[in-house]
Amino acid sequence: MIVDTGGTVSLASPVEMMMGHGMPPIQKFLDRGLPPSLSVDVETNVPSDMFNQMRSVLALQRTQAAVQGKAPMRARDVLACATVEGARANGLDAKTGTLTPGKHADLIMLRTDRMNVTPLNDPATAVVAGMDTGNVDTVLIAGRVMKRHGELQHVDWPAVRRTAEESRDRVIAKSGFRLPKI
Repeated sequence: MIVDTGGTVSLASPVEMMMGHGMPPIQKFLDRGLPPSLSVDVETNVPSDMFNQMRSVLALQRTQAAVQGKAPMRARDVLACATVEGARANGLDAKTGTLTPGKHADLIMLRTDRMNVTPLNDPATAVVAGMDTGNVDTVLIAGRVMKRHGELQHVDWPAVRRTAEESRDRVIAKSGFRLPKI
């Protein structure tokens, strides 16, 4: 029904597996001609970065494909799930998701001089299989620089951390839960 009505699907595969929800239906949607977008859910249980999402989907789909005798996804297909399909699933594909004249200048510039992608061979495979958040050098959203040289811009990180810790402390105090001693 999703495919027949032109709908989209977004999968948060690492958390679906971690929480025991069963096998994420990546291959089922691919078989029906609907590449899924990738999303993050329950950030308290799994890493919330898209590199983890992409790597998990690549490994899981390749395992499913091998067992079922189907073609494995290429790294560039998984990268498209995280970018183009993500924009489409959110109804933003007219504005973002590809580098196309007239769309917003949403860019992520990745460092290729790090050990985790040396030597660089295939860029898409390097992004999906080798990179992590440490490779993110610069981020532009609608042309506005939000991260430069690996540092967040326009964010008071100490204040964010302090607020998160204060919130945690209030919740723990009200719940009676005790944090493990480190």
